[in-house]
Amino acid sequence: MENKSHALLAGLFTVALLIAAVFFALWFNRDRVNRVPYEMVTRLPVSGLNPQATVRYRGLGVGKVDSIGFNPQHAGEILVRISVDPQTPITQSTFGTLGYQGVTGIAFVQLDDDGSKPALLASDPSHPARIEIRPSILDNIQTRSAAILQQTEALTANFNALLAPANQQKIVGAIDHIGSAAAALEALPKQLEPTLEKLPALADNAQQTLASVSALSRDAGALAADLTKTSRQLQAPGGALTRITDTADHYSAIADSIERDALPRINALANEARSSMQAINRNIEKLGENPQSILLGAPDLPPGPGEPGFGGR
Repeated sequence: MENKSHALLAGLFTVALLIAAVFFALWFNRDRVNRVPYEMVTRLPVSGLNPQATVRYRGLGVGKVDSIGFNPQHAGEILVRISVDPQTPITQSTFGTLGYQGVTGIAFVQLDDDGSKPALLASDPSHPARIEIRPSILDNIQTRSAAILQQTEALTANFNALLAPANQQKIVGAIDHIGSAAAALEALPKQLEPTLEKLPALADNAQQTLASVSALSRDAGALAADLTKTSRQLQAPGGALTRITDTADHYSAIADSIERDALPRINALANEARSSMQAINRNIEKLGENPQSILLGAPDLPPGPGEPGFGGR
């Protein structure tokens, strides 16, 4: 009976010692740092993130996750309460992302700052300040992977349409045309060999032509100089142009004199000749009517009123 009581006491002592050791370990490992609380809000999934997860600022551990829950005021939002060391430079432009440790899938909060608003972000337990959670690299990869899959499906559909039987025939025909074009290009150097052989002679002829053109240019320059000299001589005072102008003025004066003096006389003479012709025409008409008047003379005029032989009607 005594042995059983000693064994019971020993067991109770052992259990009490274990409980004391556990409480001592918890008391020894408790967090004595007064951290600053913050709330992080997001509509993104927070897979793998659990309470007591590590909070890091650019890779340095600065706190832990206190709680994770839904926002009762806005459906779909998730609130993540974190505690951060007071020395952590949390500013108004600080944001958070979810990082993952290796391949275990355990997430932690990664804080970073883009420096756009360097003012410090004040927070207290009664009104914790909010920090935005932005998409992580994996979230961006998932989003872009969905877009890439859609584009891949569209590309596959277009590729299948391209490889339709009708298009296959067109592709084969295009390849045949390309082969024909390649064969033609291969034969082109052989066709160009005679022309290439004539290029040196053509170059010599071109040089001779350039020499001729140069000589012609020099002759044209000399001719232009002669023409310039002749033009200056013609335009000089007392030159040919001056004499031609004086002669033209003299003939112009003669023409004015003819128009002013001779033309009126010529017009009067023409009028007199016209009157004489009219008189001659009248005499010819009378002679035609009475040709005997050449021998007998002109007939007497009939008596007028009051003259002997005038008969009244």
